Order: sequence, then C-alpha cells, then structure tokens
Amino acid sequence: MQRFSMLDLSPVPEGQTTAEALAQTVDLAQHAEALGYHRFWLAEHHNMPGIASAATSVVIGHVAAHTSRIRVGAGGIMLPNHAPLVIAEQFGTLATLFPGRVDLGLGRAPGTDMGTARALRRNMDAGDTFPQDVVELIQYFDDAPLDVRIRAVPGEGTQVPVWILGSSLFGAQLAAYLGLPYAFASHFAPQALEAAIDTYRGTFRASRFLDAPYFMLAANVFAAETDEEGAYLRTSSQQSFANLRLGRPGKLPRPVKDIASVVPEQFLASADEALSISATGSAATVRAQLGALVDRYQPDEVMVTGMIHDHAARKRSFAIAAEVLGDLVLPAAA
Repeated sequence: MQRFSMLDLSPVPEGQTTAEALAQTVDLAQHAEALGYHRFWLAEHHNMPGIASAATSVVIGHVAAHTSRIRVGAGGIMLPNHAPLVIAEQFGTLATLFPGRVDLGLGRAPGTDMGTARALRRNMDAGDTFPQDVVELIQYFDDAPLDVRIRAVPGEGTQVPVWILGSSLFGAQLAAYLGLPYAFASHFAPQALEAAIDTYRGTFRASRFLDAPYFMLAANVFAAETDEEGAYLRTSSQQSFANLRLGRPGKLPRPVKDIASVVPEQFLASADEALSISATGSAATVRAQLGALVDRYQPDEVMVTGMIHDHAARKRSFAIAAEVLGDLVLPAAA
C-alpha cells in the first residue's frame, strides 16, 4: 500500500443542521491534513436529508480554501447527472484555484432515486453514454488545438486527474480500457469486489495516465478506545443503511446500545453485509482488521470513511485509523 486517504459524506446527524454538517466537514478535512491523509474526497448525493454534499464541487472548493496541502476531490461526481463540459469547467476552475491538489472521481449511478434523477436531468436518455462522456470530459482537460470550437475555460490544459469509481465490473472494465486509476465502492457495495479487482488488474492497458494499474480500496472504520465503543459507534451506520432499505431515509441516527432492538433482523443482516469491508473496535482490533484487508486485496491505496454521529468521536476514529494505516504504508512510498 502506497498511501491512505479519507472519504467524507458530510453526514447530517440527528439534532443538527446542514450548516453544522458542512462546518464539521471543513474541520474534519483540516484534521485529516494534520494526520497525514493523502486525499480528502466528497461524494455527490441528492435528496438525502442525511448528506450535505449535494453541491459537491462547491463543497470541494470550500474545503480546499480551508486547507493547504491535502488533495481534495470528488469520490465522486455522478456524471450521468451532468454535461461533461459543465464538470470540466467546474473542476478546471478548482484546479486553477488550487493547482496540483484536485482529483475528479467519476461514477455512473445517479446518486439518488429515479424521481430525483429526473428532476436533475430534465430528461432520461435510455442510452448509456458514460464511457463516451468520460472520454469527452478528459479531452476538455487537455491542451486543445487552435481550431477546436468548444473549450472548457477554465479547464483546458489543467490535466485534472480522473478516476473511475464503481461497484460492479463495468467500472473496472472501463478504467482498465482507458488506463485510469480505479476506486471500488467496497464501503457500501462489496459484493463484486474481488471480481472487479481481478478484472481491472487483468485487463489493464497502459496509458498516458498510468503505466500500471492503480487500485483504491474503500473501507469503513469505526475506531474507539474499546471494541465495545467501536461497535456502539457503528450502530449509526447500521441504522442508516436499514432506513434506506425500509424507504425512510433521514439524518444520521444516534447510536444505540442494542441495535437488534431498533432494526429488524433481515434489514440488520443486509446492513451488515453492506458494511462488511470495515474495521470496528479498539486500535489493536482495527489494526488487525485493516491489515487483513490490505493483505487480502493488496490495494495501492486505502480510503477510509465512517458515518459516526458524534463529531469528536468521528475525529478520534480517523486519528486511530491514520496511526494504523501509517504503519501499513510501504516504506519506499512513505
């Protein structure tokens, strides 16, 4: 493993506002920078009361303005919701304001329900143009010939690093074909993880972007002083996943002592499956669990996330994770 990074969904905890959530995102980014995290990514979700990062590029700019070294970016932008030129202009502007610090991860899903997707797009094209849209977007970041009529300004010549994100084999195949870095959403959809890694690494074609495949593993971390406290913090995410399955999305729930008393058994099983790529507990337990994930999947980079209700507890969890992950970074890349 070469480096470790952080994904923040700007969770809105029960009892708090979106303004408080966004302020906590900035505080967490500054915390991540001080702890040695390499990247701080935010994700595009819409019509979700518990996530405040819908205007992802705006939040990225705010975070970048309040940090100085850490890379900032999208994990990711849901490209079917946008015209490639618009995203090129947004991230070209970010890269111009914060040179050498901006990443652009691209996803194929809408990041919301279909009704909201219609409201976002105004039309629903039945064709899947994601691969073509990715190529078009990358071209806007290149140095364009003089006779090109449509340019991204800002954007042209910024060479913003583009990642492909995915939770299925489609993204793995596309990232491999285009020779781009690939991040798998194993923090909430781990089912196809091994097949996606094998597909990406087995079919990767060297490109002007990468000589060899570069794979990022996403993992949840719920770290605390004891195993019991870590399991307690995890119950907020378990409830949140169950609430989505039950069709009642809301703010990030407060943790509970007995998760089985508030989540029906079948939905708890579904939530635990979604959260199976996780490390939960004390520093020693998290060290063993993250180490096992790194040994098994051999990622080039690990990106940790954790939907924890209490902000101070979330910061402590990521501090423990940074100490553990720092020990797992290969000395040659440190």
